[in-house]
This record gives sequence, C-alpha cells and structure tokens, in this order.
Amino acid sequence: MIAAAKNFRGTSYHSTDEKARIVLPARFRDVVKASEIDGVVVSRLDGSLVAYPFNEWQVIEDRIMARVEKDEYTRRLRRFFIGGAHECMCDKQGRILIPPALREYAEIGPKKDVVLVGVVNHFEVWSRTAYEMEYEAFEHDMKSGRMGEEVAKLGL
Repeated sequence: MIAAAKNFRGTSYHSTDEKARIVLPARFRDVVKASEIDGVVVSRLDGSLVAYPFNEWQVIEDRIMARVEKDEYTRRLRRFFIGGAHECMCDKQGRILIPPALREYAEIGPKKDVVLVGVVNHFEVWSRTAYEMEYEAFEHDMKSGRMGEEVAKLGL
C-alpha cells in the first residue's frame, strides 16, 4: 500500500461560524500538523485567500524577496501579497480565524458558505459565490477551446 502524501488536494464546502472561523477538513489539518507549526499563513490572490503552512510560506516569501528587480510590479507584489499576509493558528477544534481585512477582501463573513480548494502545497479559501463564478469561467474556457492547448500540453 502506498503511503498518502502530505499535500492539499480536493475541494470542501463549509460554512463559517458566528465568529467567521473556518473548520479545516481533516485531510488539510493532517498536512498542517505535519509541518513545524500548527497554523498557516494566509494572504490574498485572485479574489480568494491562499493559505500556506509556515514552512511553505517561507519558501515563497524567500523567492519573492530574492527578486533583484525593483519595478513597480515587484514592489506591489511584496506590498500586498507579503504585506497583507497574516499568521492564522489552528485552535483545538481545527479552525482558523481569518483576520477581518482578508475576510473583507474575499467577501467571507460570519455564517457564510466557503469553499476550500487544495492546490498541493497550499489551499485556497473562496466565498462560495466567487468560487462558482470562477468555476463557470473555467468551464467556459474549456468549452471554448481556450484551455485546450494547455490541457493538451499536460497530456490530459
């Protein structure tokens, strides 16, 4: 039998509680707990939130900070992706509390439906409405052939 890899995979539908905490699915908690610190670093991207275990976040942050370019795009990336990141620790029930500024960005509030999407080394947190719109855009691109070349390159 092959041992399961410690990666984020799959999609889970949840609701935030009255304090806007998000319960991580057990398979995501297992990945988080396998890292050195029981929590994640959360930032914003593409209208959603991205959450990395601390060790993965350090790799991303080091890569961004090592960029020699000092153009406006690199500065913006540093300012809003790194500068907007927050450490979110897991509580005993496996929940994380997303700071208000990030919840506002992703339109996630108390008692709202959210979608957690595993993307191997991190997971994304979407409002259900935004995720459904993103999924519709994906389906449209697949049907229109816009993604056909990329899919063919991957041999899918």
